[in-house]
Amino acid sequence: MIDLRAGDALGEHSVRERATIQVVSGSIAISCNGETVEAGAGTLLTFPPGQRHSLRAAEDARILLLLAPWPADTHYAAGEAAHPERMPGNASSPPLA
Repeated sequence: MIDLRAGDALGEHSVRERATIQVVSGSIAISCNGETVEAGAGTLLTFPPGQRHSLRAAEDARILLLLAPWPADTHYAAGEAAHPERMPGNASSPPLA
């Protein structure tokens, strides 16, 4: 979950995973491929890996961001070690006692 104040922005960027964004409350403006659209509560957006986009909170907003698969095979640069506290994408949580 990411809380944004009106006017907050995530500048143009891309990620190596598929990005899925759900607007939980408020509204945001999403820019991609030269177009900008307003997205209100309940809107679900997806971006394929590598697609450049940006967003700005048109008003106070809460968004849910999912990146999958996490981490993507290409998430870490060559020679860069994964963080040991993060589970690999094919891991499962131990059963609760």
